[in-house]
Amino acid sequence: MPAAAEPFRLRTQVCVIVAPHAVKIEAVSKVSTVRKLGVVARVASQQVKRSRTARAASSAVAATARAFGKVMHQLWLEVTGVVFLGMAAIGGLESAREYAKYAAGRAGLRSVVVAICFTVTFAWFGVSSFWRVKQRGKGGAR
Repeated sequence: MPAAAEPFRLRTQVCVIVAPHAVKIEAVSKVSTVRKLGVVARVASQQVKRSRTARAASSAVAATARAFGKVMHQLWLEVTGVVFLGMAAIGGLESAREYAKYAAGRAGLRSVVVAICFTVTFAWFGVSSFWRVKQRGKGGAR
């Protein structure tokens, strides 16, 4: 038969890089390794609980972490208080500027009220942040 009369045939090729059963074996070995690590961790934990030195060290680490956490929280409150009071100071300057514009008749009362509300709100945030630091120092509200 001439080449034009030959029927068109599709050749299909199957390419397998990894056999499916190898993937299953790999997944099982990972689970097995995780289980082994869990057993090792559990045994190590039990051994540490029996050691007086390890218990003392873990208690020391816990006490240090608690103290460090309290100090960091106090520092966070103080830093945010300073930031809020700084923003309130900027708002106070803007309130004075807006009031001067209002007195000169170049601005409306709305801008003065917005600037004053901004200043009072951020001043409250700053003062309340320092107030919370003082309350925590007394052992009061958290």
